[in-house]
Amino acid sequence: MPMKMDSDLGRFHKIVRGKIKRELRKFIANGDLIGRQGGKTITIPLPRIEVPRFQFGDQQGGVGQGDGEVGDPLASDQQAEQAEQVGNSKGQQSLEVDVTLDELADILGEELHLPNIKDRGTKNIEATRYRYTGVHRKGPESLRHFKRTFRETLKRSIISGTYDENEPLITPIKDDRRYRSFRELSKPETNAVIIYMMDVSGSMGEEQKKIVRLTSFWLDTWLTRQYRGLEKRYIVHDAIAREVDQDTFYRTKESGGTLISSAYQLALAMMAKDYPANIWNIYLFHFSDGDNWSGNDTAQCLKMMQDSILPASNLFSYGQVESRYGSGQFLRDLEKNFSNDGGVALAKIKDREAIIPALKIFLGRGV
Repeated sequence: MPMKMDSDLGRFHKIVRGKIKRELRKFIANGDLIGRQGGKTITIPLPRIEVPRFQFGDQQGGVGQGDGEVGDPLASDQQAEQAEQVGNSKGQQSLEVDVTLDELADILGEELHLPNIKDRGTKNIEATRYRYTGVHRKGPESLRHFKRTFRETLKRSIISGTYDENEPLITPIKDDRRYRSFRELSKPETNAVIIYMMDVSGSMGEEQKKIVRLTSFWLDTWLTRQYRGLEKRYIVHDAIAREVDQDTFYRTKESGGTLISSAYQLALAMMAKDYPANIWNIYLFHFSDGDNWSGNDTAQCLKMMQDSILPASNLFSYGQVESRYGSGQFLRDLEKNFSNDGGVALAKIKDREAIIPALKIFLGRGV
């Protein structure tokens, strides 16, 4: 029976996985999934097929309902018609299944043909761990092995004939003591940080921020699958940039003009203080409608990217979210200067349907 159940469960998981892959575009465009996210799982609603069942009316007769005669029908024509309608009707409910974020990331990678990220060799942190490998006669008292010490003391007492079973009092001496021994193990751990930046000026509406939120969720899902130690930092900016928490990042309502350089300056300050380029994999994602305050500020942004941001980061990604008020000029400036740079990924996100192509651009390089 357990083997049968395991087989059925495995088949069910394959069905669920296939359904998610077929509906992936809808799931990505639908913001409900983020609200269904738990610690390490996400609840996904899938259509459910209702199992047909018999439904009896007021007139009940036939087999199982009193005395029956040979040839009596199992149900009346009306009951048969009702049963057929129940069996052929479309189910209105959905089946909710829990899928781990790792599984969701794997499905995303398979569907978009995303390569696994290649760590930069210099961006590994050596983490030291201690593994207890045996027992020695010498060591610090903090590592004394009490069970082994007691065993040695008891053994000595029995062999020497000093052990009295009526008064089983034993006292360890120096030669009885045993201590845990250990050795240091150095294991490389790859750490990564994502720095999200979003324009929250007056030209960025609620739908534009929703698109940023959905895109960021799937970026998080994939990069978390690739890195064990993933940190996330959030910057919002109009004419001034400030660091915020994740909830504020998605809910902030601002107005005013835009100075993109303020966000880049704050990101560089974070990187210099907390994320040395030689031991951190750094990803920067900036979202805006492409409307900057002036050409001089854009020139300053381009210079910061060329001189400081790109040399220190794995990838700089810019997603331009289309709005009726944004000029979109910043994307054109970036394309003019960095279109052939392998460390820069540029995408125009017109609407929710454009999120998948943007993810492919941002993550498809495996850097």
